[in-house]
Amino acid sequence: MATATSVSTEITDPSRIIGQVITGVGFLGAGVMLAKDGAVVGVTSAATIWILSAIGISISHANYFAAIVFSGLVVSILFGVDLLEEYSQMLTRGVHSKYQRWKAKPSRFIDKKINSKE
Repeated sequence: MATATSVSTEITDPSRIIGQVITGVGFLGAGVMLAKDGAVVGVTSAATIWILSAIGISISHANYFAAIVFSGLVVSILFGVDLLEEYSQMLTRGVHSKYQRWKAKPSRFIDKKINSKE
C-alpha cells in the first residue's frame, strides 16, 4: 500500500510496478509447482498465489469492490475444488492420494512400542 501511494506521481507509471509484481509472483508460482512421477503438483497453490497478488494490487489501487469480489470467488472455488476432490477418486491424485495412503498406513514408531511391550 505504501509503495503504491509513494510512487503514484507524475513521473512514475503504476503499470510498470504491476508488471514487476506479476513477473515476480510468476517466478514464485513456478517454484511452487513440482513434477513428480509424471504428475505436476502445486498448480492450485501457484494459481492461488497469483490471484492473491492480484487482490493485493486491487487493494493498493483502492479498488476494494473488485478485491472483495475476487476474494469471495477464490474462497468459493477453492472450497469447491476441495469438495470435488473429497467426493471423486479421479481428482484425488498426486499429493492428495499420497497423503491418504500415508494417513492410513500405521506408524513404524507405534509398531515398535507395541512390539516392545509384548
